[in-house]
Amino acid sequence: MRTVGSPLWPWGPCRDCGGRGSPATTMGTGPSPGSSETAPLLSAVRPNPRGGAGAAPQPNPGQLRSSGAGGEAARAKNGPEAHGNPIQPMLRMEHQPLLRGSSSPSKLPSWTLFLAVCAVGIGGTFQYGYNVSIINAPTQHIHKFLNETWTSRYHKELNPDLLTFLWSVIASIFSLGGLCGALMGGSMAIRLGRKGALLMNNIIAILASILMGISYPTGLFELLIAGRFLIGINSGIGFCVQPLYIGEIAPKHLRGGLAMGTSIFLTGGILTGQIIGLRELLGEEKYWPLLLSSSCLPAFAQLLFLPWFPESPRYLLIDRGDELSCAKALKRFHGSSGYRREMEDIQRESSALDGEKPKKPWQLFTDRGVRWQLITVIVMTMGQQLSGINAIYFYATYIFEAAGISAEKIPYVTLGTGACECLTALSCGLLIDYVGRRYLIIGGYLLMTLWCTVLTLSLTYQDLYSWVPYVSMMCIFAFILSFGLGPGGITNTLIAELFVQSSRPAAYMIGGTLSWISFFTIGMLFPFIVNGLKQYCFLVFLLECSFVAAFIFLVIPETKNKSFLEIKKEFHKLNFGRNTRKKETELYERTQLQDEFLKSPS
Repeated sequence: MRTVGSPLWPWGPCRDCGGRGSPATTMGTGPSPGSSETAPLLSAVRPNPRGGAGAAPQPNPGQLRSSGAGGEAARAKNGPEAHGNPIQPMLRMEHQPLLRGSSSPSKLPSWTLFLAVCAVGIGGTFQYGYNVSIINAPTQHIHKFLNETWTSRYHKELNPDLLTFLWSVIASIFSLGGLCGALMGGSMAIRLGRKGALLMNNIIAILASILMGISYPTGLFELLIAGRFLIGINSGIGFCVQPLYIGEIAPKHLRGGLAMGTSIFLTGGILTGQIIGLRELLGEEKYWPLLLSSSCLPAFAQLLFLPWFPESPRYLLIDRGDELSCAKALKRFHGSSGYRREMEDIQRESSALDGEKPKKPWQLFTDRGVRWQLITVIVMTMGQQLSGINAIYFYATYIFEAAGISAEKIPYVTLGTGACECLTALSCGLLIDYVGRRYLIIGGYLLMTLWCTVLTLSLTYQDLYSWVPYVSMMCIFAFILSFGLGPGGITNTLIAELFVQSSRPAAYMIGGTLSWISFFTIGMLFPFIVNGLKQYCFLVFLLECSFVAAFIFLVIPETKNKSFLEIKKEFHKLNFGRNTRKKETELYERTQLQDEFLKSPS
């Protein structure tokens, strides 16, 4: 793997250009200094030593019109700085050509960016949500298949306890596969690239679908277990790599909204699985092998569409040192007029890292520079899984029955919970870049604390009044809305933003591992918690939500509209305490050198 060293130094002296250069000239990502494409950019960042505000080789038509008698009026309009001190107007206007050439911050730079998010989402977190959801519909049919297979093979009835054990293995092996996938995802993203890892991941999904599909005709339930394990690996890899790719291709003013694609596709997968699993579609007994093997469809869709989109620009430049491919990818994602600003941001991060190789997960635990970022990942990831959302879905059926809904109609009412979570993910995607991450996630946890309190009371007095079950139903939907608006959507976005390029894959490996371990643990322990505490289990979740909200309020800064380097600087004081000034890292020194170079005369 190529590392970014002195030959790719974007802001320092260049041997080929007389000791001074610019991003467009020294790095080989743009035309020659005298070309018409680079002249406006160079005139913006280099003051004219003769006293003018620009340094373009040829005056533009606007400059010609301002000569002569019109020039005096222009100079009067621009003020004395226009022909006096050349440095002050340059400092104010050095980045204005970039801003004028870019689109409005509230608009999507290109449709390529949006379609790329869709292409990675359909084979990423969509698979996770879909496979979590579809296993619920054929539960009874799989039980019958296990009984018939065991009887035909061993000529005796399957023991009920053994049946429960086999079903538990089929359901929980998915979590074990997800854990393995999370441990593999970061390494695959580094070696194969973000795009390459996602494409390779689809082969695992197709193989898993084949195994699950042929388990019934062959009479081998072991193939069903193997298929569930492989689709778990696929989901674990996708859950790790997809947020990496989206977070690295998105501009910082839209990073939150685009990163919400992770949650939007996850909830969309859950809702799609609930719909496909209805009796009218693939929920019938004869269709359950087809239902489980339908996981190959999102995999084929991603194999068809994703190759048309570029690799992550940050990966291309920082990890592989491929400047030309990085510039081409940025032009496709951000347009020919707005890509320079993103290129500049990536070059700053590249020069700050100075060829630092991607870190291993265990190296983050010994790195003081990411101590509080790592603690934040641990608290938020475990807080999301242990927030009580699983308890809500567990109690949903009981609450719906208490409200008078018949058992035949409960699957259709359950669709409302999936649609509710999907709707909040979409709403969060629209709000995150306007409201900010802190307000949404803290508000979400506080609202969840409130609904835990109300739900505990309503379940306690369920039989006291006839209208109390409807209050419980309201709390179910309100809790899901609050979860989707806060921790359900913001957690993965923040993990992408808290780390620079060299630490980000390892951070996702740690976060994914903790998420799958928590998911498995809560699945194993939750029935015992419910049986022991009954409705008072929500008091435990109440305390957990309150703790996470307090932690976020005290520790995590707002990351909206900030670059990865700016966010790293926010955590610098937390990580190094009072000795922050003495322990200034090379990252900030390089940023200062870059600014000095931009201000120096040509």
